[in-house]
Amino acid sequence: MDADPVEEMSFEQALAELETIVRTLEQGSAPLDESIELYQRGDKLKRHCEARLKSAQMRIEQIALGPDGSPQGTKPFDVD
Repeated sequence: MDADPVEEMSFEQALAELETIVRTLEQGSAPLDESIELYQRGDKLKRHCEARLKSAQMRIEQIALGPDGSPQGTKPFDVD
């Protein structure tokens, strides 16, 4: 399989390839050995996408409002 290194892919590239792999595996048309390779590649792509999303989420900032409702700066994104 001649593919780009996962760690060099953008989120969008990795997600597009992952979607293609999922469709191929769902169709069940690939031989067993190829299916195994596709599954392994898909797992790497999934982990890469999750890491990129987590990194982006950590960079998001929220606007902090003061008691009068005016912007007072920013604070780190908090999921909870």
